[in-house]
Amino acid sequence: MLRILCLALCGLLTGARADPGALLRLGMDIMNHEVQRAMEESHILEKTAAEAGKKRPGVKPIKGLSNMKVKDVVTPVITLNFVPGVGIFQCVATGMTITGKSFTGANMEIIVVLNITATNRFLQDEETGLPMFKSEDCEIILVSVKTNLPSNMLPKVINKFLDSTLHKVLPGLMCPAIDAVLVYVNKRWASLNDPMPLGRMGTVKYALASTPTTTTSHIQVDFSPLVQQQTGKMIPLTSSGESLEFPEGCAEGSSQLLLSAAFLTAELALLQKSLDVKIQDKMVAEVYPKPKPLVTQIRIKKSPKVTITSGKSLLHLHGTLEMFAAQRGKRPVSLFLLEVHFNLRIWYSVHENRLQMATSLNRLLNLSQRSSAVGDVNEKELINFITDYLQEAYIPVVNDVLQVGLPLPNLLDINYDLAELDIVENALVLDLTQA
Repeated sequence: MLRILCLALCGLLTGARADPGALLRLGMDIMNHEVQRAMEESHILEKTAAEAGKKRPGVKPIKGLSNMKVKDVVTPVITLNFVPGVGIFQCVATGMTITGKSFTGANMEIIVVLNITATNRFLQDEETGLPMFKSEDCEIILVSVKTNLPSNMLPKVINKFLDSTLHKVLPGLMCPAIDAVLVYVNKRWASLNDPMPLGRMGTVKYALASTPTTTTSHIQVDFSPLVQQQTGKMIPLTSSGESLEFPEGCAEGSSQLLLSAAFLTAELALLQKSLDVKIQDKMVAEVYPKPKPLVTQIRIKKSPKVTITSGKSLLHLHGTLEMFAAQRGKRPVSLFLLEVHFNLRIWYSVHENRLQMATSLNRLLNLSQRSSAVGDVNEKELINFITDYLQEAYIPVVNDVLQVGLPLPNLLDINYDLAELDIVENALVLDLTQA
């Protein structure tokens, strides 16, 4: 019996892990841009060159070379390749001029062209839970070396001196630059753990579902988003039972963010109370001797639900619609109370790095009478009236509530405003190629 229970629990846990609420696929487009920007904005090679001639604790002077300086650092050309199951292999092609006084006492210049290579392992920080890169196996590969040392010196002596000098100078000079660039890149993940507000109703946090994985074409990050009400209560994501998959045909090296319908549903649950409204109408109730203004109260009784099929996304709302006759100085009198189920067509966009939704009434699916103070209501005759009323009076309220926008993962300074959006089965896809 215990064994059966364990197997059942393991199955449940496996299913939950296999159905994350959001997936991020980072292609070489974003990674190239990020590493190149880190190298340029940090000016790390120039800073390293400036520090080269300074005395550093624990670093012995190089025999046969004094007054060393580094200048004329060549703008680096960076090449990245994904290493499946590991991370990224990085090659930085650059060059520089090393100056100083040689063992002969004469001024010396060594013009070096080189490649710096390292494997940047992609890990999950044990303390913060954030993704991070860590460099391993940094090597310096000399492409060419030129010097102004006198040509009448013995070639073996020159080569031995250059080999000894460069192998002592370059690794300690260049490999820390790779580490510094990765520190810069890792900082771009630092805000990922921060809960992001969704209006005043709660927060959304993009927590990692598992350690990111690397393939030959991309890095995949699976998120298990945490949607939390202002009261502290968590809103669970309801699994659809179907695994999330990126659409086929994406450009090689491109990046995408996939948001599941279940995740969007959980986020909109935070806004449920905001969808309850009372509307003062210009229409009048003619069941009284003197016509009276109408007041309509709409309450959403179930959590809003998002469904997504290929090419179409709907927002389902279940609730009540009650109409009152307003009376001066008195409480409004209920005319009738209806149960309603209707859905709205959703159009998605991104503004200021938040997912925006705009809706229009798609269909009134069900309407039934719960109570009436004006006799039996002909539900069929009401359908057209309620349909028009929802579109003209209630949908603008919904769209106003949705203007708060849904937060997107805050990492690598991705500009989601440039993303192209597509609707696939059970998910919304943001193509981040231009982001």
